[in-house]
Amino acid sequence: MNTRERCMNILHYKDVDRMPAVHFGYWNELLLEWAEQGHISKEMAIAAAADSSPAQQELDKILGWDCNWYNTVGWNSGLYPAFERKELEILPDGSHRVMNENGVIERIKPGVVSIPSEDDYLLKDREAFETLYRHRMQFSPDRVASEWLKSFNETRNKELPVGLHLGSVLGQLREITTVVGMSYLMYDEDEELFADIIDTFADMQYKCVEAVFETGARFDFAHYWEDICFKSGPLLSPTLFDELCAKHYKKRNELCHKHGIDIISLDCDGVTEKLIPTWIENGVNVMFPIEIGTWGDQFEAARNKWGERILGVGGMDKTALRKDKAAVDAEIERLKRLSAMGGFIPCPDHRIMPGSRFELVQYYAEEIKKIGV
Repeated sequence: MNTRERCMNILHYKDVDRMPAVHFGYWNELLLEWAEQGHISKEMAIAAAADSSPAQQELDKILGWDCNWYNTVGWNSGLYPAFERKELEILPDGSHRVMNENGVIERIKPGVVSIPSEDDYLLKDREAFETLYRHRMQFSPDRVASEWLKSFNETRNKELPVGLHLGSVLGQLREITTVVGMSYLMYDEDEELFADIIDTFADMQYKCVEAVFETGARFDFAHYWEDICFKSGPLLSPTLFDELCAKHYKKRNELCHKHGIDIISLDCDGVTEKLIPTWIENGVNVMFPIEIGTWGDQFEAARNKWGERILGVGGMDKTALRKDKAAVDAEIERLKRLSAMGGFIPCPDHRIMPGSRFELVQYYAEEIKKIGV
């Protein structure tokens, strides 16, 4: 039984010979740390940062992983054309004010690798949408690598699960409007503007997914990226989210079902409980990753509420990989209980972080395969 078969069988509540060892990539800084420590070469550290690249797959073999779950085929799901990235000024503290490809003004501090702070944004009103953004949110055949996709079924690695990236209904718009801007747009004087932006962006993405399927390419699962929650819950009212976004998940997911995809995962950081009903009722059925954060595991509560309708890939507190074997063993014991529910594949809850110990990652990858399923 290969990795693809194991993963798909577990998510369909079928028998497998063992649990697959699955991860969600590495921080670039961690790979460079491992190179400095002599575990891998500098060349591998640089090349292995790309998800499911040949270099990353080679590193996976060294560490004992079966695959990176985030092995997806994408397309241009953002603004097209994007804004020209421009440096606007250098501030007295050395920070750079930069307008990025989304028209957001960021403050970037040299040497800091966290998400830049946002100073300003362009998408503030109807005029900005009509003059600067609407034309950038339209479908174009250039967004999809159709010629390459026509041979995808023959050239893909058939031993690993491969997904189709479905883009985003609201997460990418949050990056374009900023959290502050999105909050204002929800309650703008033009009550229809926020809905118009969502519909325009979603319709373009639907057409892109449709164009991918028209090439004949087929996939094992599909996946959304959202990131529209934080440690206390969603960034907008669940009622408003359902009103504006549910129809777009339903339409896109029905298209996936038509083309044989019944495993549809969604990546959303933070506490997602209040948005899960919209996702589940409209075709999303896999939580991935399942962020532990400061609030603890969310999968068991979701399974208790939704039963076997909800599946999971994730839920492993990756901070244990910075500690010791005892911490890793404790995590594995907790994951055994979740795995016993079925329809669940343990996976570090996000990219493996700086400070993670090479030998502990190897130990975890080996031990997770021993979980009974």
